[in-house]
Amino acid sequence: MIVVMPDGHTGRFRWGDRGSMGRQMGQFADEFLRDIKPFVESHYRVRSDRESTAIAGLSMGGAQALDIAFTEPGDFAYVGVFSSGIFGITGRGPGGDDAGPSWEERHAEALDDDPAREGLELLWFATGSEDFLIDTTRATVEMLKSHGLDASFEETAGGHTWRNWRAYLGEFAPRLFRDPEGPTG
Repeated sequence: MIVVMPDGHTGRFRWGDRGSMGRQMGQFADEFLRDIKPFVESHYRVRSDRESTAIAGLSMGGAQALDIAFTEPGDFAYVGVFSSGIFGITGRGPGGDDAGPSWEERHAEALDDDPAREGLELLWFATGSEDFLIDTTRATVEMLKSHGLDASFEETAGGHTWRNWRAYLGEFAPRLFRDPEGPTG
């Protein structure tokens, strides 16, 4: 397995500037799909089929991973979101441009695409009970379930910390690329 960890900031970031965050989220998704993923696929021996591709992120990276996965739903069979969700879904906290369509509206086609849902092997969320984004995670999982997606959520102890993110990666990684028909599935 190859793990690629790009910096998700595409410019100067100012906490609380909702427009800045929304622009950066979109810019990073574009950069990831246009530059990063093709670079990895052309420079390393990797399988690029959906069944062999996962995306995950923590905090802002979790929101970015979710956005990328639903922008190109045919590219990722495994999605992990650690201490995150759709920013602004609760109406509080960080989010995108309030003047535009919601995340759900922008991704409506992917959310309701039966073949895309069938090829999604794992949609996994984990957030600590003391994390300031716990309500964001819960609301995101419920919205995804309302579209018939099998989103799983593990609420753990703790907050928005590396200790949790290391544990989440340890729980997420062994679930990847498993044959559901095989002896370990």
